[in-house]
Amino acid sequence: MATFPDKPNRRFQYSFHDRWGFLSDQHVRSLAWLLDAPDLLAPAAPQWQGKIGTLDVNFGFIRQWLKELDACPQPLHAWLNLHSFTRLGRYAERLMAFYFTHEGSLISHGLQVRGANQETIGEFDFLLDYADSLGHTHGNSVLHLELATKFYLLRTRIGPSGFSHGMDYFIGPNLADTLGLKVRKIIDKQLMLGQHPAAQIQLSRQVGMAKALIKGWLFYHEDEMPDAAELGLANDHCRGFWCTISELTARTEQQYLILPRLSWLAPEKAYLDQVLNKERLTEALFNKFQHESMPVLVAIVEPQQGFAIETERGFIVPDDWQNKAGQRNNSQ
Repeated sequence: MATFPDKPNRRFQYSFHDRWGFLSDQHVRSLAWLLDAPDLLAPAAPQWQGKIGTLDVNFGFIRQWLKELDACPQPLHAWLNLHSFTRLGRYAERLMAFYFTHEGSLISHGLQVRGANQETIGEFDFLLDYADSLGHTHGNSVLHLELATKFYLLRTRIGPSGFSHGMDYFIGPNLADTLGLKVRKIIDKQLMLGQHPAAQIQLSRQVGMAKALIKGWLFYHEDEMPDAAELGLANDHCRGFWCTISELTARTEQQYLILPRLSWLAPEKAYLDQVLNKERLTEALFNKFQHESMPVLVAIVEPQQGFAIETERGFIVPDDWQNKAGQRNNSQ
């Protein structure tokens, strides 16, 4: 099974725990991940046409702020209104809106643009005050920032010349989309919203810059890794493995946690009584896959100072997932 060391390749989990291990609240940890995790795409890669942004974070500031927030997380919990979330993307947006509000840059979050007949044309994830490289603020214009937090599994296709990869071979676990489709939609459509006449009428300040902030994890089967630079991926992006449930049974004995959707962002830190051995995990997955085919994200954990600490993560998929993913590619 693939392993992914960091610097250049030690697993991201280790560096995250080094920096943020003192945080205990799940939602504060998720916010720390959003602020600190590597970008999924390389902003300087030519294929992104300068449309991929990155956060400029003062880590001295946020370290103390997150420490205080972790000690008293109730304001964040109230802001999130956790019972209202069914989508991980919306959860991540609310976390980032909390940060931008505290930072003082947030002008608007989730602003919908409507046409003359009140039809929805699009939505701005974030409109922000921003400064240029010299620190000059742009009082007459705003930054339009689109946030995407995505999880994709690389499906391998065997062609005439052997293995081949592409952005459209990174497929969502539910087979609903691909990384290629998502990035094209963001660049070609969502980031263009500020140029729409209806948006220009609605906004009191013009959009001076539009960028996409793309965070997430990519998952690879066994030791197969594409050329990150060729695809425009950030070399240090967060990564894990995927395997079928049959392949899981052949793994060495390890300790696992099943990660619910709102725990997918940051490396997990949980209580030891939640840990499953391979036998119990496999049993739970077989029972689940009898009724639904959605892959399950699990964390491999080790005990540390009374907690189960994530050291690796991966999607466990039904045995026929690869074939269904191929059918999804072929239907594009």
